[in-house]
Amino acid sequence: MSTLLRLINKPIVTEKAETLRDTENVYTFAVAISANKRQIAAAVSQAFGVDVDEVRTAVVRGKTKRVGMITGRKANWKKAYVKVAGDQVIEALETAQDFSEEALEEAES
Repeated sequence: MSTLLRLINKPIVTEKAETLRDTENVYTFAVAISANKRQIAAAVSQAFGVDVDEVRTAVVRGKTKRVGMITGRKANWKKAYVKVAGDQVIEALETAQDFSEEALEEAES
């Protein structure tokens, strides 16, 4: 496996991420904390075969957790917002279900 591909940990699939994907063609990934924007763009381009326009990153601070009297802390992690060029899509991350009215009517009959 290429060292670039090791930078992408997992895609983030939340309601906000789905809205960004549908409206602005932006995909969200959890990436290695040491990854920079150029490395993230190259990794996404190599992994999914798309052209990357823009990469924005944010470090998400780890939460403090408590079990009884013991307090611990979750690790910090980095989130990357990757904007894909033009009308390109990442097929592996597209939702398979179609919830349009026509599709629901066909499913009922």
